[in-house]
Amino acid sequence: MSLTKREIAKKVADKIGATQTDAAAAVQATFDIMVEELANCGHIELRGFGVFEIKTRKQSVGRNPRKPQDTVVIPARKIVKFRAGKELAAILEKKA
Repeated sequence: MSLTKREIAKKVADKIGATQTDAAAAVQATFDIMVEELANCGHIELRGFGVFEIKTRKQSVGRNPRKPQDTVVIPARKIVKFRAGKELAAILEKKA
């Protein structure tokens, strides 16, 4: 099961006793700030939760699935990597 922004906003509203509209605005503002910081700094650290980082994936050579004999150059690109913090990793280990 995946969690949508709407569901996050509803859970936040229930937890803090706010309206769903206010919670949705807060959730959206949080995501906007995270995107802006990743674009500017390339690094967000949320202690106890984890670290989001921008990494550059190197150019590589792949195969065309329709013509396996043909090689295709896959260009370098930026990706977002997430590393779980110690507390989150410990919780996930208990659930596994």
